[in-house]
This record gives sequence, structure tokens and C-alpha cells, in this order.
Amino acid sequence: MSRDTASILGRRQAAVNRRRRLLGALACAGVGAGLGWWTYRHSESNAPRQSRLWELEFEVPTGGRLRMKTLLGQPLLVNFWATWCPPCIEEMPLLDSFYTENHPKGWQVLGLAVDQIDSVRRFLARSPVQFPIAITNLEGIDISRGLGNFSGGLPFTAAFAPDGHVAQQKLGPLTRADLTRWVAVM
Repeated sequence: MSRDTASILGRRQAAVNRRRRLLGALACAGVGAGLGWWTYRHSESNAPRQSRLWELEFEVPTGGRLRMKTLLGQPLLVNFWATWCPPCIEEMPLLDSFYTENHPKGWQVLGLAVDQIDSVRRFLARSPVQFPIAITNLEGIDISRGLGNFSGGLPFTAAFAPDGHVAQQKLGPLTRADLTRWVAVM
């Protein structure tokens, strides 16, 4: 290969490398901008969505309606669950135990079923719990997203401070250690 050919190939390779670096930098900038927008969108916009929760009311399987604002003023554990969700069903005894132990200390627990009322009634007939249950149907997924459950998965639990802001949250089954830690920081 002649010197001229090697020189031309070297310049072409250098140009290709510059383009690759430029495209890589643009891709990183785009990803960074996208992540920044996503973080802003999901952190700044959640405050109004969280406050909207306290304006809602839900049907209760035993009849009547539950107004969320009646739960303000004490620590509150809200668990989004469904009868068709095995991890949700597995953690129900833990939530019931937590309610029994901590209700006298001021804690409230609410199960928001992302489900149909008839399915929930059948489940509660077989496996009753001491804490209140309300029905959200599929709206519960959107409500949980407003509380930080961006993937919309179940189970999802949020602990609220007495003033109504989300103090803790977890996607997936709770453990006794989670609940102990949450009680300690509230």
C-alpha cells in the first residue's frame, strides 16, 4: 500500500472515529435529557397527584363508601393489591398482624383493591382481615403511579405521615423488617 493510500485511509478512519464519538456524545446527551425530564415529570407532578388521593372516595365491599380525607391526621399504610395477585395474597396476614399490633398506637391500614367488588367479597369471605378494604378497580393503578409506583406493579404499599405526604413506599411484598423500619421513622 502506498503512502498516499495509507494517508487517505487514515484520514477516513479518523473521520469515522470523530463521527462515532459525536454520535455517542449526542446519544448520551439525549439519554441524560430524557432521564432528567422523566425524573422531573415524576417528582414534580406527584405532589398534586398525591393531594388528589385525599379528595377521593371508594366503595367498600361491606357497603357504603370510604372518604380518604377521613384518614388524615394519623400514620397510614395503604396497600394496593388484587385477588389475582399471589404476592398480594401472601402478604395479607402480615398486614393484618401489623394493623392489630399498631392500630392501638395510632396507625391505620387501608387495603385498596385493584379488583372487582365481587371478587374482593369472595376473597374476604374466605380470608377476612381486620383493617378496612376499599375498591379502586383499575383506577388504583393510576392512583398508585401518582404515589411513586411508576411501573404500576402489585403489590405496592405507601406509608403516609399524619399530614398526608408519602413518607415510605415499596413495590413488591412487604416484610416485617420493612414495617418495623417504617414505624421507627414515623
